[in-house]
Amino acid sequence: MDAPVRAGSRLAALAQSSCAWCERWFPDAYVFAVVAVMVVVIAALLLGAPPTQVAASFGDGYWSLIPFTMQMTFIIIGGYVTADSPPVSKLIRRLGAVPRTGRSAVMLVALFAMLVSLIHWGLALILASLLVREMAQRTDIRLDYRAAGAAACLGMGSVWALGLSSSAAQLQANAASMPPNMRAITGLIPFTETIFLWQSMLLAAVVIAVSTWTAWRSAPDDAQARVARDLGVSLEARTVSAVRHTRPGEWLEHSPILNVLIVILMATWLIQQVAAKGLLVAISNLNTYNLVFLMLGLLLHWTPRRFTDSVMRSVPNVASVLIQFPFMGAIAAILTGAANSGGTTLAAVLSNAFTHVANHDTFAWFIGIYSAVLGLFIPSGGGKWVIEAPYVMQAASNLHYNLGWTVQIYNAAEALPNLINPFWMLPVLGVLGLKARDLIGYSFIQFLVNAPLVLLLLWILGSTLPYHPATPIP
Repeated sequence: MDAPVRAGSRLAALAQSSCAWCERWFPDAYVFAVVAVMVVVIAALLLGAPPTQVAASFGDGYWSLIPFTMQMTFIIIGGYVTADSPPVSKLIRRLGAVPRTGRSAVMLVALFAMLVSLIHWGLALILASLLVREMAQRTDIRLDYRAAGAAACLGMGSVWALGLSSSAAQLQANAASMPPNMRAITGLIPFTETIFLWQSMLLAAVVIAVSTWTAWRSAPDDAQARVARDLGVSLEARTVSAVRHTRPGEWLEHSPILNVLIVILMATWLIQQVAAKGLLVAISNLNTYNLVFLMLGLLLHWTPRRFTDSVMRSVPNVASVLIQFPFMGAIAAILTGAANSGGTTLAAVLSNAFTHVANHDTFAWFIGIYSAVLGLFIPSGGGKWVIEAPYVMQAASNLHYNLGWTVQIYNAAEALPNLINPFWMLPVLGVLGLKARDLIGYSFIQFLVNAPLVLLLLWILGSTLPYHPATPIP
């Protein structure tokens, strides 16, 4: 085996040891969310905010993200039911027959996962996982199941937040989804100033190319590959038994009539939205975006019974969003609403700290590193942005730094810890039947390569953009 692969194996061994330590000592992500609330509460009290005001801010903010929480929930459900449909399964089987070697199969999974994540991160996780399982059943290639599983996570660990399902970009483009405490600070920022900047698209292209190359170079050759059966993983396909209609009422459950009628209604509304607002504005609305994938799920599953069964299978994947996002809203409210006797809030203190530590030229470095580190403890792109936005965007305004690119700094940097944090690997782990420590050895290599690359590109590309003040929200 060549030197890069041997080096990659040594890094994988180190990363697996680190992951084993984390799995033993790190608590569940929910515990991290609660601890974050307590840290912010204590900080607000130390700042001099009255306890009653801190408690009031917590209560006011706890339910402030309900619309956004439901929108994030439906991103997961919509992506899952689309990926779980019979037509998509056929497409996966055809794609899985393309590679001729195990290493090229890992490269294909990596490229596929990242490209799909630009459209829908939830869809990318499920589709890439199903592609891995499909190729792992082949007997003519030796696919390293661990390297392929890590490649399936690459969308979430690299470019997903630079695409259409970016939580921060979607939130900034949707005034109705934005908490009141953010509106005055950040204003409305359309996609044309975030994910559709040429700088953002160039950043995504470079990261995809480098990550795909890294996945190929770090994958073991046939002699060292560990296939699924070596890891004790069963690859028996899930079968859906034919259901006999025993009651007249079941006929509609297994008839496409209702699904087709609902799809026609949805499609008519979508056409009206695009005609009235244009495609770009229409798709930047989270409700419209989610409706597209629900419509696809209804159409691809064809009958109500298949669709609802798929929705039920998707539900366990949304539990963490439902229970953690309210805490993110509470944290944001305390940061911006709990003030001391001089009227100073934690958000103001943090923004002033960034303003004094960083300058216009070093802002991208500081915010990128900060967002990546915080992402290790709060693995939620949308929820974490609600926490960061008030003081990060205020600091950007103080330094006259481009606000849209500040959102993209966050987007690109906050994806990096997903390569070493098992939280967003859970859907992949569930489909593949693996443990986080099986994957992190390989994703850790991606982290070592991508972290300095992303920070460098954020700094260089950010210098090409001018500043303009926040656009007020009516």
